[in-house]
Parts: sequence; C-alpha cells; structure tokens
Amino acid sequence: MDIEEIIEKAGGAEALASLTGVGTEAIRKWRQSRAIPGKHWGALLRLPGITLADLDPQTPQEETPTMTDTCPEGANAALVLADGTVLWGVGFGAHTDGAAIGELCFNTGMTGYQETLTDPSFAGQIVTFTFPHIGNVGTNAEDDEAQRVAARGVVVKEDVTLPANWRSTQKFAQWMIGQNLPGIAGIDTRLITRRLRDGGPQTAVLAFPKDRQFDIAALRAQAVSWPGLEGMDLAKDVTCTQSYSWELGVWQKPAAERSTRRRVVAVDYGAKRNILRCLVTAGCDVTVVPATATAEEILRHNPEGVFLSNGPGDPAATGVYAVPAIKGVLAANVPVFGICLGHQLLAQALGARTYKLERGHRGANQPVKDLASGRVEITSQNHGFAVDDKSLPEDVIITHTSLFDGSNEGIRSTKLDAFSVQYHPEASPGPSDSFYLFERFVALMDKKAA
Repeated sequence: MDIEEIIEKAGGAEALASLTGVGTEAIRKWRQSRAIPGKHWGALLRLPGITLADLDPQTPQEETPTMTDTCPEGANAALVLADGTVLWGVGFGAHTDGAAIGELCFNTGMTGYQETLTDPSFAGQIVTFTFPHIGNVGTNAEDDEAQRVAARGVVVKEDVTLPANWRSTQKFAQWMIGQNLPGIAGIDTRLITRRLRDGGPQTAVLAFPKDRQFDIAALRAQAVSWPGLEGMDLAKDVTCTQSYSWELGVWQKPAAERSTRRRVVAVDYGAKRNILRCLVTAGCDVTVVPATATAEEILRHNPEGVFLSNGPGDPAATGVYAVPAIKGVLAANVPVFGICLGHQLLAQALGARTYKLERGHRGANQPVKDLASGRVEITSQNHGFAVDDKSLPEDVIITHTSLFDGSNEGIRSTKLDAFSVQYHPEASPGPSDSFYLFERFVALMDKKAA
C-alpha cells in the first residue's frame, strides 16, 4: 500500500503522527522514503484495512496467479482452493484416489516435518510447510508421534531431495507412500501463507492422480462443499480403541528419576507419544484410555491424576461426550492437567466457551508469556480453536497468553487442582522451557497424597 494511502486511512498526517508517537517531521521523512519503520507497524496494524503486507516494502503484494484448468507441461498434481484458485505442481508420495480434501493450513517450523504429519492434531488438514527444504533429513521410525499419519496432504515449495542425515532409514517420499499420504511440490507457499494469514482458513483439494487426468470443476465443487472443521469431532477418528500402558520416557531426560511414582490416566483425544514420554519421565505410571471413556471408566483405574491430551477438530463437538467425563473426574477431586484440545475441553468443563481462530497457531516459534512469573516461553503449537477469555468463570484464572495475538494459552482453577495450557510443552522448541508443567502436575499429585 502506498504511503499516501496509509496516511489517508490514519486520518491525515497529524493523526498518523499522534497514533505512532512521532512528530510531523518524521511523517515528512516517511513520505520521502516511501516506507514506515517497522517499530511503528504495531500501531498501524490496529487500523482497519491495513495488513502487514501493506506496510512491508519487502513483501510483494499478492497477485492472483495465472490460472488454467488445463494441466501445464511438467505438472502432474493440482491444489485447488475453495476460493477457486488452482495451483499446479509436481506430485510426490502417494497418488490420490480422487482427491485429498481438508482445511489448508501453514506450519512455520524449520524442523520436525515427520512429527508434524504424524501429530493426530493435524487430522482433517492439508499442511503447507513455509520452510522450503522439507524431506532433506529423511524419516525414521523413532520420530513418529502416532502409529499412522493424521494429516491429509502436504504442500511444499522445493522438490524433495535425497536425505542427508545419519538417522534416516527411509526417504521422505517413500515414507509418504507407505502412509498413503499425497504431496505436491513447486507451489508458491508464500502466496498460500499470506492468503491464509490475511483471509483466514479455507478448504483445499489436493489431486495427484496416476493417469494425470483432472476435472478441475469437480475439484472446485468438492472444495466449496466440504463443511470445514467447525462442528467436526475428529477425536474419535484418531483415539486408541482400547486402554494400554505406556512405559517409555524421553531420550534426553531434563529431570532426575523419581523413586515415588504417581498413577496417571491419560485420555487419548489424539495424544502425541512424546507427551506420554514426558509424563513417564516426570514420575508417572501412565495408563492410556480412549477419548470416549466415561468418568466411571477413568476412575476405575484409581488414578492419582488425569491427563487430557491434545487432538484434532472442534472442541465443542468433542465436548459433547468429553466434558461430562471431565466433570465427573473433577467432582472426584482428582488433579487434572490438559494440553491443547485437552486445555479447551477442561475450560468447557469449568464453564467456559471455545471459538474458531481467524488465524490458527501452527509452528515451533510461538512466544507465550507466563503471567505469574513474567517469563516468556518459546513454544510449539498446533490449534485452530481457542478458549474465550471473556467466558471464563470467576474461579478460573488466565495463566498464559499469546504474545502474537493475545489469545488464551493457559488457565488454572482456584477451587480445584486443575490446570491446562494451549501449547505443546512436550515438543521441545525451547528445548525444555515448558517441562516444568509436567513437574507441576506431579507436584499436585504429591500434595494430594501427602
């Protein structure tokens, strides 16, 4: 956006000077340079109709890509968005039988693509990686976060290269074939990221047919007709089918071994394996139960604490059966700790509401502030829904907040031994900034047992 347009949107030069806390001489210099210093962007972004792309001279203004419904030479895969956009590229991984459909999202992590794609929280989503070099360290069995892939498709910029890492046991594209996961390379991922950032999430269809035949009109219709994640319960699709015990801890232990261990039941709404490892390392004997377990079924294991896991989909939909179970556990006065979807479900059980974010949080570089200590944690996140702060009852306090958009990142009950966070403390982006949360959970159980 031109500097004169920005001045006009601010209400004139004097209004812009007042908004940004500078003198009119600074505005004159901005006009000369045709740019506004980055330290003032925060104030300007509060004005209606101004986005980050309007302020950053290094960010090219998004142009509608030249679209064709005919597959270009060299392309064999297509990404069709609900807004009608068609992006052609080179397919890799598994061919699609028809097309893969889901909510298109972007992930900003520079590492951990295998952990991302096996995270059950990505169920129902096509993941666009903003980092261009995906697949360059290959894959291995140790980095899977679940038994099967939850994501529905992969979008990358660069062609996948041969792996260059001593831990690799299989090429990324081969691994994707084994997981029946399609991918598309050669896509302008910056265009997708800007579009989702400024316009919010939308549905996309990824087609990688063996015969290289495309019905773009039908793919557009699929993208438009898909209902989206709002109102969709996906926890039942990714949860375990029966209870089991988990005994493995983390590979590099951030805490000393405990002689006294606590019995914990982990409710699996789509649990990542490293969460279970962290619970074991913190001093827990872990029994995992399905997402649909009732309070009676959970309490039958005589837990000293109950953990509510991460997971996909709309928390309001999952809450239909999960919230009554959580309320039953709280009524039994058992300490509760929740992460991600578990955080949202605990908030509902305590009387709060959840809502769909305009821009989901996905990546390993998300700053979160602990309001009690003032400490800032660099966190890993993956969620498209959040807890509505305004709906929290008086006996539930906010403990953590996002420094990106101010949304809720943690709560604690003042009457019950229950707390939760929106982010993923087990994902090690800090790398162990947030392990204290597992220790806090164990401390609650210790206090209860004393």
